[in-house]
Amino acid sequence: MQDDATPFLLPDHPPTESYTEAAPAVARLEQLYAEATDFLTGWFNRALISGRPPGRVRAFYPEIRLTVTSFDKVDTRLSFGHVSHPGVYSTTVTRPDLFRQYLTQQINLLLENHGVPVTIAVSSTPIPVHFAVAGNPDVVIPQEGALDFPLRDVFDVPDLATTNDDIVNGTLARFHDGSMPLAPFTAQRVDYSLARLSHYTATAAEHFQNYVLFTNYQFYVDEFETYARAMLADDRSGYTAFVATGNQEITTHDGVIQVVTKMPQMPTYHLKRPDGQGITLVNIGVGPSNAKTATDHIAVLRPHAWLMVGHCAGLRNTQALGDFVLAHAYLREDHVLDDDLPVWVPIPALAEIQIALERAVADVTQLEGYELKRIMRTGTVATIDNRNWELRDQSGPVRRLSQSRAVGLDMESATIAANGFRFRVPYGTLLCVSDKPLHGELKLPGMASDFYRTQVSRHLLIGVRAMELLREMPLARIHSRKLRSFDETAFL
Repeated sequence: MQDDATPFLLPDHPPTESYTEAAPAVARLEQLYAEATDFLTGWFNRALISGRPPGRVRAFYPEIRLTVTSFDKVDTRLSFGHVSHPGVYSTTVTRPDLFRQYLTQQINLLLENHGVPVTIAVSSTPIPVHFAVAGNPDVVIPQEGALDFPLRDVFDVPDLATTNDDIVNGTLARFHDGSMPLAPFTAQRVDYSLARLSHYTATAAEHFQNYVLFTNYQFYVDEFETYARAMLADDRSGYTAFVATGNQEITTHDGVIQVVTKMPQMPTYHLKRPDGQGITLVNIGVGPSNAKTATDHIAVLRPHAWLMVGHCAGLRNTQALGDFVLAHAYLREDHVLDDDLPVWVPIPALAEIQIALERAVADVTQLEGYELKRIMRTGTVATIDNRNWELRDQSGPVRRLSQSRAVGLDMESATIAANGFRFRVPYGTLLCVSDKPLHGELKLPGMASDFYRTQVSRHLLIGVRAMELLREMPLARIHSRKLRSFDETAFL
């Protein structure tokens, strides 16, 4: 065990510096982070070769700090980029190279709105060695007991007690030093999710784009790859690369992607643009637990929107297999978010997302206005956590579905929408009816009609089209105030 007499091995402690421009502030963050992680990696490599270091090795995350002393009125047309009252605000930062564009934008807004400098310094939060070496493919953290000394006696390791969602859940008002949160996630929380993303999706965080589609069927992946190859063949598309599971990247329409024999839990694919404004598709599989896991971790990347495009049960006799359901409300019986977001919290439909989805359906199907009602129903989508609810007493579920006026039933959409609300990520849902359990049309082989097959082929294209429409909108419109509380972090 560590005792009070054991010396600490620390990197040099650089002075705090103030900045009135965002670019040099972010460059300083990158420098401090690189120095800290290089220090930890160097000592860790020595420990692997030479054994236990002569002291406890520690380095710290960099931080951004803002001090506002006035109630001067600021430009609040954006729902982010400003603080609501005077005080000291701070956030620790990890991977500033990955978040360079985001950090530059957020710091610029603070400087413009408040007219005071930001300070960049070394924080008092240690960097766990696991996260420091995570981006280095040549370094592997051994299992506990593989070294001749306990790893946690010498290096800081991830601490779940300080890795949480207290800020986004609204349960943390101030840090221990009295400062208020400047960003929705601390550095430890971001690092935790970056590691989980790599594990679950088998693609690096660098590839994720700002517009994310979730689906629950492999068919959509095949359609996405076909679309991506067509875009890479079109010099006017703006897309420059397609990344498949295992970080396989192609830049031409005929690029080769190897078949992966061991697929990750949530295979993920990225149609990239140089500015990060492309589209990511995540096959989350079936169930609210997967939906929560995926969105919990993708949220730290601060995407501009995420949409669910998957299959659902149609609940109205007037629906046909292949019809679309555009969710404008959610009945939450998934239960996975009950502790973080109580079920009494309303999950509002976001006008910008709804308009983009409806327009995308019209663009792809070539139906307009009243004619859209032939193939699309707008209403409440119910999300449950029991796929085989039909095998139990149906009276309770059916009554609730009727009382809620639900038109569709699935296992993921409300979870994705609720986590979007919780994490301030714009969300939406467009589903395709694949069965009608209340009307004797169960999901069985051979039931797919030509209409159904045509609609499923269109569905992915509709989701992509909706994202492209959202990309054309100003951020001020997409990031709605409906997602922000009365006492929010300044960072998006």
